[in-house]
Amino acid sequence: MTDLEIDRIIEMAWEDRTTFDSIKVQFGLKEHEVIKLMRKELKPSSFRLWRARVQGRKTKHLAKRGFDIGRFKCTRQKQITHNKISKR
Repeated sequence: MTDLEIDRIIEMAWEDRTTFDSIKVQFGLKEHEVIKLMRKELKPSSFRLWRARVQGRKTKHLAKRGFDIGRFKCTRQKQITHNKISKR
């Protein structure tokens, strides 16, 4: 995995409305693999903050989301050129 891909996964993991399912589709990493990556790449204090933030959060799990939330597209999405999924 390249540094650019790792940076993008970390960025997506920090975003509130980007689900773990989206990361799996785009990069092939399951939730526990994202957690391992975050633990490895972040400082311990940053990892604890992130973990506390996403644990139990409905928006990070597609199955728990309500229809009122809808799909979220990051404002920077159009600037990112190395996404494996085509932009719609």
